[in-house]
Amino acid sequence: MTSIRVALLTVLTALAAVGAVLLPAPSAGAAASLEPVTGFGSNPGALKMYRYAPEGLPAGRPVVVVLHGCTQDAAGYGPGSGWTELADRWGFSVVVPEQQSANNASRCFNWFQTGDSSRGQGEASSVAQMVDRQLADASGDAGRVYVTGLSGGGAMAAVMMAAYPDKFAAGGIVAGIPYGCAQAAGSPFVCLSVGATQTPKQWGDRVRAAYPGHTGPWPRLTVVHGSADTTVKPVNMGDLVEQWTDVHGADQRPDVSDTVGGHPHQVFKGPDGSGVVETYSITGMGHGQPVDPGTGAEQCGTAGAYLLDVDLCAAYRLGKGWGLG
Repeated sequence: MTSIRVALLTVLTALAAVGAVLLPAPSAGAAASLEPVTGFGSNPGALKMYRYAPEGLPAGRPVVVVLHGCTQDAAGYGPGSGWTELADRWGFSVVVPEQQSANNASRCFNWFQTGDSSRGQGEASSVAQMVDRQLADASGDAGRVYVTGLSGGGAMAAVMMAAYPDKFAAGGIVAGIPYGCAQAAGSPFVCLSVGATQTPKQWGDRVRAAYPGHTGPWPRLTVVHGSADTTVKPVNMGDLVEQWTDVHGADQRPDVSDTVGGHPHQVFKGPDGSGVVETYSITGMGHGQPVDPGTGAEQCGTAGAYLLDVDLCAAYRLGKGWGLG
C-alpha cells in the first residue's frame, strides 16, 4: 500500500504541472462578473458551474465553454484569458466549469481517468449538462457551441470534443493533449514529456471509439502551443493534428502555411475543401495562454503568470476562426 501511495503522489505532482497556472488574484469586478449556477443536472463529476452573459444578450447566440488548468479557478481564468471580454464585444455567453479539490488535489480536470473522460460519465457528463442548462436558460444556438481550455483544461476540451461531438461545432486546445493519450502512453506524465507513439489512424480510432454512434459532422479543431513549452511538450500539438485530421479524413499536409503575428500558422483542409484543423505555433513561448492586453480590435486578455503577453490573443484567434466576431 505504501508503494501505491507514493506512486499516486508522484502522479499528482506531475499532473500539477499540467496547466499549473497561477493567475493573479482577480479583481472584484472580474470575480463578480461570473454567476454561479446550481441544479444544472445530476452532476456526476461533482464540478461547479459558473457562467457569464452580457446584459441584454438576445436569444440564438453562441455558447463558449472555457476550461481552466490545474490550480486555477473559474473567476481567474475566464476573464484572464479574454473570453468574458470577447463575450461583451461579440455577444455570446460563456460557461466556465470549475474543478474541486475533493476531486483532484491539484484541481486538475481528470482528463486522464476513464471514468471522467467517457460519454455519460463523471466530469465529462457534468460539463455536457452545463451546456444543456446554458442553452436552455439563454435560448442559445445549439449549433454554435464551442469548447476551449488551457493545458489540463485543453486536455479536457479534447475529451469533450471526442465524447460529445454532437454538442460542439469546434474546439480550441491551448498547450493541451490529444484524447486518449494517457491510455495510449500508459501514463499521463509520458503524454506531457514525450507524447504517445500512435499512428494517425490509431489516434483517430480513439476519438471514433468515444462515441461509436456518432454520425454527424466532427468538431473542427484549432491548436495553440508555445514552441518553447517544457511543461506540455509541443509534440502534443503534432499528435492532435494527426488525431483530428484522421477523424476528418484529411491528409497530414497543410494546405495553408503562413504566419500570423509573426508566428507559424497552418490550416489543414478536409475532403470538401474546408479547414478542419488549424495550428498556431507561438515562437519562443513557454507554457501558458497567449494574451494581448489592450483596447485594439484584435487585443484581449490580462497578462500575468502563465498568461503570456506575446502580442497575440489566443481567445481572439479562436473566436474569429469560429465566426463569433
